[in-house]
Amino acid sequence: MIHVIAAITTAPGKRDELISAFKELSPKVHAEQGCIEYNTAVDVETNIGANAPLREDLLMVIEKWESVEHLEAHLAAPHMDEFRSSTAEVITSIKLQILEPAQ
Repeated sequence: MIHVIAAITTAPGKRDELISAFKELSPKVHAEQGCIEYNTAVDVETNIGANAPLREDLLMVIEKWESVEHLEAHLAAPHMDEFRSSTAEVITSIKLQILEPAQ
């Protein structure tokens, strides 16, 4: 199993538009072979001192896949190409962190 943390930065004020696009995309991804988890998250304000400042134009995607090969198939899926095309003007950067459980 692998974990993926995707930090997606949007153009100013466009995060809600990206969240809507993910709501349409998510059922297709959840149906993919090897998908264990695929969810979005945004920063939350707390009184916890170590909490980083809010990032208004950042959407995090938290994923779990059975294997790197399943992730690669996901990234090559036609619905992902469509998603990338439809959100090209909304997204300004994507950073992936791909992890495996520590043994």
